[in-house]
Amino acid sequence: MGMVQLHTKPISMKSLNEYIDQYRKQLVKGDIRQAYQGLMGYIMELRTHFQNKYPDYAVSGSINQGHMDVTYFSLSPESLRHKRLKIVILFFHDKISFEVWLAGSNKQIQAKYWELFRKNLSNKFRMPTTTKGSYSIVEHDLVTVPDFDDPNSLTAHIEQRTLEFIKDVEIFLSERSN
Repeated sequence: MGMVQLHTKPISMKSLNEYIDQYRKQLVKGDIRQAYQGLMGYIMELRTHFQNKYPDYAVSGSINQGHMDVTYFSLSPESLRHKRLKIVILFFHDKISFEVWLAGSNKQIQAKYWELFRKNLSNKFRMPTTTKGSYSIVEHDLVTVPDFDDPNSLTAHIEQRTLEFIKDVEIFLSERSN
């Protein structure tokens, strides 16, 4: 393999200034700014909904806005919290969809439970092929085509599917408890 010259760039790549110029042009139009503010507002309200409706869950104090790729917050029912597990509700900007993940509080917890799910996988869960570079243990789609014009129905649907996911995880873990 030859040496890479750092002072040249591939023909297909734009410079950061070119990307910034496109970013500025899109922001000036206003649609991206409005959409992003609307999405962040909705996700903050969704987090607050879970925080208010489920006071026994440890709900993260804020949302993580990522890098315009994913925005998420976490919640932990007591049944999972004592195992150092948490539920993460994510919004993927590129797919315009919501998912729910089971995650560990650290890499060791993640690896332990990923192995347990891998050995006993049911069709209710989707898993990453490895824990390397992944933050999830198991994953599940919540809403693949969200209707933001009906936020109450969207929230109810996300809530229902999240609670079903939590219940499925709790049952799975209780059947395999030590």
